[in-house]
Amino acid sequence: MQTLDNPNLTANNSPAFDTTIHRRKTRPVQVGNVTIGGGYPVVVQSMINEDTLDIDGSVAAIRRLHEIGCEIVRVTVPSMAHAKALAEIKQKLAETYQPVPLVADVHHNGMKIALEVAKHVDKVRINPGLYVFEKPTGDRTEYTQAEFDEIGAKIRETLEPLVISLRDQGKAMRIGVNHGSLAERMLFTYGDTPEGMVESALEFIKICESLDFYNIVISLKASRVPVMLAAYRLMVKRMDELGMEYPLHLGVTEAGDGEYGRIKSTAGIGTLLAEGIGDTIRVSLTEAPEKEIPVCYSILQALGLRKTMVEYVACPSCGRTLFNLEEVLHKVREATKHLTGLDIAVMGCIVNGPGEMADADYGYVGKQSGYIALYRGREEIKRVPEDRGVEELINLIKTDGRWVDP
Repeated sequence: MQTLDNPNLTANNSPAFDTTIHRRKTRPVQVGNVTIGGGYPVVVQSMINEDTLDIDGSVAAIRRLHEIGCEIVRVTVPSMAHAKALAEIKQKLAETYQPVPLVADVHHNGMKIALEVAKHVDKVRINPGLYVFEKPTGDRTEYTQAEFDEIGAKIRETLEPLVISLRDQGKAMRIGVNHGSLAERMLFTYGDTPEGMVESALEFIKICESLDFYNIVISLKASRVPVMLAAYRLMVKRMDELGMEYPLHLGVTEAGDGEYGRIKSTAGIGTLLAEGIGDTIRVSLTEAPEKEIPVCYSILQALGLRKTMVEYVACPSCGRTLFNLEEVLHKVREATKHLTGLDIAVMGCIVNGPGEMADADYGYVGKQSGYIALYRGREEIKRVPEDRGVEELINLIKTDGRWVDP
């Protein structure tokens, strides 16, 4: 028998379902003036396309991204010249704009490049799958434990100077595992699996920990969403078992472009965020980097993790709709899209309108032919002719002192 003493029920005996996303507890990792993890808002990242040797082009590209909300920007450093160019890029950003948290993508096991670039950026990203010390042979069927450990020792020896440099400078590292580039011994030992991805990351984490370095962010990206989901979930399970609390960088790699690229990224990133997993995200599109940022913020806003735009609630339209809903929604959005933080509902009729828009700050509802009912929360404020609907909505927002000029 259900009673009010049951903590899973509300006062009216309906189930008390928790609608809040409870994020996994992670340690804070500082990247420039931005903190990843530690309960801070989920951080948005992207990567410039420009050749890092193009100082002015790179500075302009970083600035474009930062100005539209990209909080951490990644650059590629395939050579020592590229690494040294980052010193000029960082200086020019500070002189002409402002400091921007920068991450360097170090290719292969180029430690000289990594040590140089570590002087000039806030975080270095390494891919464990590119630390290759074995020569592939066509007739190999396994790695013995001795061979596995010997290569692990070489990795540690190679990685140690970079870890010490980042540790001593108070900078960060991303251990970025990619499903498509697992090292051969991981493939032989664990297969082309999420387990192989996780064990690859753990090997590098343990090297860092042995050197008293904990400013680590982990990513386990794959181009297939189910693989990506399984890898991150397994990583969380293994970290929980080992008492680790490293923040996670989420992404679906090589997601493509257009609508499908956005849906694919959202399916992977959004699913994990809804489970409380993830502290920073990047949507990887085969488009201009600037196109990635709105997708990131849309995912975060949809989940209630960050509020960076107006939240519009609108019904899908049906035979009861009393005006051109698509046209009116467009007009309302164009007039109010700069009012960050507001929830505005545009509903076609009175049947579902007040109920489905109950959480909105303002409502615009077709209540009778030719007239619009304007609501503040659940309260109907006034009815106005349809052709004055948007104007009167603006006036209502102004009356409440919540309007700002675009």
